[in-house]
Amino acid sequence: MRISIVTLFREYFDSPLKVSLVGTAIENGRLEIDFHDPRDHGRGPHRQVDDAPFGGGAGMVMMPEPLAITLEALEGSHRVLFTPAGAPLTQATLDRFATMRHLTLVCGRYEGVDQRIADHFIDEETSLGDYVLLGGEVAAAVVIEGVARLLPGVIGNPASTESESFRDDLLEEPQYTRPADFRGWKVPEVLLSGDHGRIAAWRHDQRRMRTAERRPDMVPEE
Repeated sequence: MRISIVTLFREYFDSPLKVSLVGTAIENGRLEIDFHDPRDHGRGPHRQVDDAPFGGGAGMVMMPEPLAITLEALEGSHRVLFTPAGAPLTQATLDRFATMRHLTLVCGRYEGVDQRIADHFIDEETSLGDYVLLGGEVAAAVVIEGVARLLPGVIGNPASTESESFRDDLLEEPQYTRPADFRGWKVPEVLLSGDHGRIAAWRHDQRRMRTAERRPDMVPEE
């Protein structure tokens, strides 16, 4: 899979792309990352990419020309713009992204991008949540990690992604490991029973209860 990142701050990704399974996926050739800087097409000797908004107001807006030229070169990919006005990023979104051969992640800055870019060069607008960040680089790093772990061969045991949070609209059940008794806090007896049927039923019940308690918005209405 190829992911192209449109950003003014290439250096932001120096660490996230070198560590853990993401770094391994890149080293093994399962994931290809390339960068595209709108400043390469900026205006004037200072390669300007932002200007004051029409109608007045605080802040600056990313100009259309540098982004348009950058995104034209990435035509044919699925181009995603990160913006607070976008649809919330979900596991289903990551599942869909992971099936694409070429994904472009556009990191906005300042007060955002000229709307004509969103209207004519973007396939989808996405948001991490109901808050505002300095730019889209954080969101791009989240998407890269969320997508990379879904690619074949990246996670050692593919079954580990089948029963995690947000699968079947449920949160994941509590997890325990050795020792069975830690400072007097004991692992639930059922997990030590060796009875796989009981364990499976316990885990399913825990997933349902945890979802109802912590994310009632995920529980379907009867």
